[in-house]
Amino acid sequence: MNNVILTGRITRDPEVRYTQAGVPTVSFSIAVDRQYKDAMGNRQADFINCVAWRNQADFISRYIRKGYMLCVQGRIQTRSYQGQDNQTHYVTEVLCESVENMTPRQDNQQSYSQQGYQQPRPVERPTYQQPSYASNEPEPNQMTVEDDDLPF
Repeated sequence: MNNVILTGRITRDPEVRYTQAGVPTVSFSIAVDRQYKDAMGNRQADFINCVAWRNQADFISRYIRKGYMLCVQGRIQTRSYQGQDNQTHYVTEVLCESVENMTPRQDNQQSYSQQGYQQPRPVERPTYQQPSYASNEPEPNQMTVEDDDLPF
């Protein structure tokens, strides 16, 4: 079974490309913290390359930016290609099947404002006060029901 789930921060803005057929693909990498610290007390991280296609690529290119926390679910794939130096290069990456943005909405809004987007103003809702009635008077339009009128 080839299944991987990673949680980490995206290290750079996603790079969007299109195939000759117009299919979107996006590549990015995430930094996944290790559970232990080194001898100096610093936490280490692994930098994992990821690739997403079609709808996932579209989602990532629109809503994900550098520094966002992501949860990536997919499979590991290894591919090779011939470089300009005629050497075979091997690449191991995660082919994303599902990507979830785990950055809190407030952090997203701050990053939008840093990119020049305007924040929507909160909607002001009117407040209503209930009219007060004397305790022995029934409220207007309120129906009174006697115990004898109940069917049970």
